[in-house]
Amino acid sequence: MHRWDSCRHWIPACLSEEVAERDGAPARVRLLGEDLVAFRDTEGRLGVLDEHCPHRRASLALGRNEECGLRCLYHGWKIDVEGNVVDRPSESHEAVLAKKVTHKAYPCREAGGFVWVWMGPPEEMREFEPPAWAPSSRIRTSIVKMHVGCNWAQVLEGAIDSAHSSSLHSTDMVPAQVERAGATDKEWLRPSTDKAPRLQVQRTDFGFRYVAIRRPIKDARTHDYLRITLFVAPFTVLIPPNNLYNLSILNIPLDDTNTMFYFIAWSDCEGIDQEAWREFCGAQVGVDLDASFRRTRTRENNYLQDRQAMKLGSHTGIEGIPNQDIAMWETMGPIADRSRERLGASDVAIVQFRRIMVDAARKVRDGGPAIGTSSRHVPQVKLKSFEGIVAKTTPWTTLGVAEEELALQQEGPVPAHT
Repeated sequence: MHRWDSCRHWIPACLSEEVAERDGAPARVRLLGEDLVAFRDTEGRLGVLDEHCPHRRASLALGRNEECGLRCLYHGWKIDVEGNVVDRPSESHEAVLAKKVTHKAYPCREAGGFVWVWMGPPEEMREFEPPAWAPSSRIRTSIVKMHVGCNWAQVLEGAIDSAHSSSLHSTDMVPAQVERAGATDKEWLRPSTDKAPRLQVQRTDFGFRYVAIRRPIKDARTHDYLRITLFVAPFTVLIPPNNLYNLSILNIPLDDTNTMFYFIAWSDCEGIDQEAWREFCGAQVGVDLDASFRRTRTRENNYLQDRQAMKLGSHTGIEGIPNQDIAMWETMGPIADRSRERLGASDVAIVQFRRIMVDAARKVRDGGPAIGTSSRHVPQVKLKSFEGIVAKTTPWTTLGVAEEELALQQEGPVPAHT
């Protein structure tokens, strides 16, 4: 797959922690079918370049990061963060003067624990906006990063499938006599035993929001337990929070059959620290993952499934909520054969996602704007998911909605498919 010429969004390339050191080791990045390299130079500036040296195409990921540029090991050509070839020691002085050489470099920004790049046409570059989990400098952000060996869309469909959590994650998401969703260091608590939620979808300019309606343990006659999830096109999902932190998921296409999955816990209070979050998710580098964020649990070893633990009460025998999800996504195949699916009432959000993305692709093909880039755009930092027990008479479409969104709703609804 080649670069998405239709891409009109800033895309996460890597974690800031991967390129935290000035003149430190460059980080290999694969994104939208292209091999890139990210680095932080002597002055702290970030660069994201084509990985292959413009001279003979050797990898710049092995290069020397020194004196404000990456120097290729092969012949010493040196490239700065803007793609300027600033030194060619293998060439004569006359040759260097005769021909200026540049290299492919992408505009990049840093926010919310990520390095972001613009891979669309330079003349259409949009102003960078902070992501939902970085509304202020006070936010505490913890991020899990994991490589997944399948298409990004089937990964994203897992994030907008509320019904599966009551089965797949039943050992980790436990019904309890609580007023709202809660978190401990071992499990998440929910105020409902209902495994068959009723789903409703509201289409929006950024994608859609949907609600999973369940019977609460208390006051089931007069109240509902609602979990509202947002799909923010093209790759972000804001899932309902708990009492300690908010939750976001990014599903970034590396190519057609590989995805980088990011699971973000964030809060303006205590939240959860980075290593505790990674331990909870079974995603610690050096324990569960290698330095490239590839998992020790794979299809080949059945994700280290523990059948004895299953006999003793574990639903899956697989540790870590993301690992349970990944086992399902990858075993569908690199690109799932959707013609053989048998969808049900709990798959309303999945159907909506597919319709929206097909509509969006056709609109761009016909010269229209990319999804989420119209004049009705609402900044991500204004978007919120929601969970809670509310009276049955409460209109769910008003919960967690920012004033900017309410104003757009008053202007007129986005056409929805039902």
